[in-house]
Amino acid sequence: MLYWLDILSTAVFAISGVLLAGKLHMDPFGVLVLSVVTAVDGCTIRDMALANGPVFWVRDSTDLVVAIITCFVTLLVIGQPRHLPKWILPVLDAIGLAVFVGIGVNKAFSSGAVPLIAVCMGVITGVGGGMLRDVLAREIPLILRTEIYSTTCIAGGIVHTVTYSEWRFTLQHAAMLGIATTLLIRLAAICWHLKLPVFEFHSRN
Repeated sequence: MLYWLDILSTAVFAISGVLLAGKLHMDPFGVLVLSVVTAVDGCTIRDMALANGPVFWVRDSTDLVVAIITCFVTLLVIGQPRHLPKWILPVLDAIGLAVFVGIGVNKAFSSGAVPLIAVCMGVITGVGGGMLRDVLAREIPLILRTEIYSTTCIAGGIVHTVTYSEWRFTLQHAAMLGIATTLLIRLAAICWHLKLPVFEFHSRN
């Protein structure tokens, strides 16, 4: 199940990259770059951090192929991405975010990581691709804004980790609970425009 969710999330993140590229009027090559970066770079950073041998798309190019195909199919199906409803991009991003966090935590546990590192790897897997997507698009990454974004990854990662390492759920069931937690919190934040408090510092002249 997680394998197919991984494929689905790769496609979802690739679509979110295409849609953002469309909003910024990028050429087809720019669209492809933004789409693939969004889809695979979070997992790439995770594998490099875990020193888990060659990164996942070098060992198995399925996700890379899925990202490329999804990019071209989306370009063919959606002629004018900027005319889509505004909620499409954040909802697609939320789905991919939730699943990637779960997969990141699973990968960390499979590599023998302790719970704290597993949560960190989940967060990196979830936000890494989107963060690089926003940087390439010259936008402030969501994790640096007041959006409840990385916080959802932390919450989902903690639920995943606790249910697996402390409550002895199977890794697959723990992953489902963590994914559901991340997704529900993120969708609630989108629906009700929930924000984190802003830190402000004013120096005296």
